[in-house]
Amino acid sequence: MDKALYVAMTGARASLQAQGAVSHNLANVDTKGFKAALAATEAFKIPGQGFPSRVDAVLTDPGFDSRTGTQMVTGRSLDVSLQPGRWLAVQAPDGGTAYTRNGELSVTPNGQLVTNGGRAVLDENGNPIAIPPAQSFDLGADGTISIVPQGEGPQTMAMVARMRIVDVPASQLARGADGLMRPADPAQPPPPMAQGNSLTTGVLEGSNVDAAGALVQMIQLQRQFEMQVKVIRTGDDMAQSSNQLLRLGG
Repeated sequence: MDKALYVAMTGARASLQAQGAVSHNLANVDTKGFKAALAATEAFKIPGQGFPSRVDAVLTDPGFDSRTGTQMVTGRSLDVSLQPGRWLAVQAPDGGTAYTRNGELSVTPNGQLVTNGGRAVLDENGNPIAIPPAQSFDLGADGTISIVPQGEGPQTMAMVARMRIVDVPASQLARGADGLMRPADPAQPPPPMAQGNSLTTGVLEGSNVDAAGALVQMIQLQRQFEMQVKVIRTGDDMAQSSNQLLRLGG
């Protein structure tokens, strides 16, 4: 009986943890470029002396759903949608390099190019991009940033920087606690892409979370948790009944 209680208890714990992942997805339905977190469980035999009869239900992290989110046409020159498999390099809170597909960009009053989360966009050399005062600027499909200096004509347009965009499989990235992606192997950072089309301006990639599917999954996990708790209660009642029978038999 204690084996059944153990399996039900660990299963209930895994169900609660999976609900946390689904709740996180639902909270980011409107986050630009967000990739839905995945959750799964696997059986793990508890090692030790004696017969290995106790099995733990362990929550595993399969990563995230790499499918491209919905494309929303905005017409805004600083909104960019990256092609599948492309990632934009930004400065992480610790000063390192991280990656995102959130292409909702803006320019701060001091000329720094940032995402809507305030993360500085990096150039090919890994430095934050600063845009000089200009009367107009243009984002190229390859990530180049060109400006027309203040007081000059369009014939003076010049390139001032190129955003660092990498092409790396989703399987080689891991999401951090800050929501940004980093290489699963820090010793092998992805190199910047060569010349080529990597983004589309005037378009934003939305979250790839299926809100209806996530709600259904949340209900399923809740029912699963309730069934596991019921197994625990039933097992406890049976143990108490067995103890009473043993006392009466003695």
